[in-house]
Amino acid sequence: MSTIDFYFDYRSPYSFLALSQVRKMDVEIVFRPLELGDLMVRVGNVPTSLTCEAKGRYVMADLGRWTAHYGVGLNRHPQASEIDASRLLRATLVAGQLGAMSKAVETIFHAFWSVPAPLTTVTEIATLLSAAGFDAGELERRMDSPATQALLEQATAEAASRGVFGVPTLFVGDEMFFGNDRLHFVRDHLERAL
Repeated sequence: MSTIDFYFDYRSPYSFLALSQVRKMDVEIVFRPLELGDLMVRVGNVPTSLTCEAKGRYVMADLGRWTAHYGVGLNRHPQASEIDASRLLRATLVAGQLGAMSKAVETIFHAFWSVPAPLTTVTEIATLLSAAGFDAGELERRMDSPATQALLEQATAEAASRGVFGVPTLFVGDEMFFGNDRLHFVRDHLERAL
C-alpha cells in the first residue's frame, strides 16, 4: 500500500476538502500537522486570500464549487476567530503520541468545518476528543505544555525544510503536490507507481 504524507492546518478549508478525498484512496495517510502562520514566515509566503480582498471573495465562491463537486458539507465555524488553531494542532500531536492521531484529525476537522463544536478552550477540546476515546485529563495536561509547543515548532520547521509552503501539501515518496485541486495528479502518480 502506498503512503501519503498529508501536511495540514485546521484553519485551511482546502485541507478539510482534500482529506475528504484522500480518505477514499487506497493509501496509508501519515498526518503532518503544522502551524501555517509560522510556516509562511519561515518560507516567505503570505496568506493572499486574506491580504487580497478580491481573492478572498473568489475563495468563498471556489469553496462552494468544491463542496458541491465533492458532495461534502462545509460550515465555517462561527467562533473560528476565537479558536486557537495551534492548540488544536498541539492536541493532535498529543493524540499521535497516544497512538491515535488519525482519529483526532478526523474528529477535530469534523468539529471545525462540518458540524461546529466548542473548540475555544483546553477543556472543550479535551471533552471533544474524550468522546472519541481519548483521556481528557491527559490531553488537558499536555496540549499546552512547552514540550508539545516545541514539537509543533519542530514539525513546522521540518515541513519548511522539505519544501512545504502552504497547505494542504501531500507527498507520495519525494513527489510533492500542493493544493486540493492537484489530487488528480496524486491519483495519476499512485497509479503509475503500481
